[in-house]
Amino acid sequence: MSQVKENNTVKIHYTGKLQDGQVFDSSLEREPIEFTIGSGQIIPGLEKGLIDMKVNDKKTIEIPQAEAYGEVIEDLFQEVPKDQLPQEIAPEVGMGLVAKNPDGSERQLRVAEVKETSIIIDANHPLAGKDLIFDVEVLEIK
Repeated sequence: MSQVKENNTVKIHYTGKLQDGQVFDSSLEREPIEFTIGSGQIIPGLEKGLIDMKVNDKKTIEIPQAEAYGEVIEDLFQEVPKDQLPQEIAPEVGMGLVAKNPDGSERQLRVAEVKETSIIIDANHPLAGKDLIFDVEVLEIK
């Protein structure tokens, strides 16, 4: 029976959790995900944890923040005057926003703080600074 190795395309079901057990994502209620090991499509710690698994293997993989979404980068916090926001937006802490980059691509932001005349936005990935736990099952190896 083959084992997962570099450059294999694998199909898995997963449930991602925080250290406190809170689930932040799961494929169990939808299609499994498929990706190529080593292509950078998923976080490094999850790729590494899948190596040597076989079809139908199940495993819990603990991933430190350095191998997940990295540390929180303070430079990715920015203060924005409220008058620069669209009028229909009433910012609240935790609210997601989207900013357009000069090249037309979009960047996901989160409201970190609401002040009287401005807001603090956070461009870090929502899971930056967190250790993660993934329960995975390998469904297919190509």
